[in-house]
Amino acid sequence: MFDVGMPELFVILIVALLVIGPKKLPELAKALGKGLSELKNALQDMKDTVEEEFEETTSEIREAVTDVKKQIQAEVRDVGKTVGSSVQDVKKQFEAESEEINKTLRETEQGGEDHGEDGSEGAGKSS
Repeated sequence: MFDVGMPELFVILIVALLVIGPKKLPELAKALGKGLSELKNALQDMKDTVEEEFEETTSEIREAVTDVKKQIQAEVRDVGKTVGSSVQDVKKQFEAESEEINKTLRETEQGGEDHGEDGSEGAGKSS
């Protein structure tokens, strides 16, 4: 933090001793020690409070994300069921239409055979 070496510390101590005096220097050092201790405790309390708030906020965010994830999964399941039933309905309709078309084609082929004989006679007459 501060680059205070041994020589600088002796200079500070001598200046303090001259300015404050030898009787009040121990009291000042004691008060300074208490002040630094209180400051350290206050900073530790603040750090603990910030960490607690951070953990609470983090857990709330996790819970919210988990809830959203569950909702999304439920919606995806519901949509999957809806799409699956729609696909089945379309498949049934497609099969019914396919059968109807095949039936119509068979009827047309059977009717075409009958008309084919008449059509060939008609074609022979026009030639």
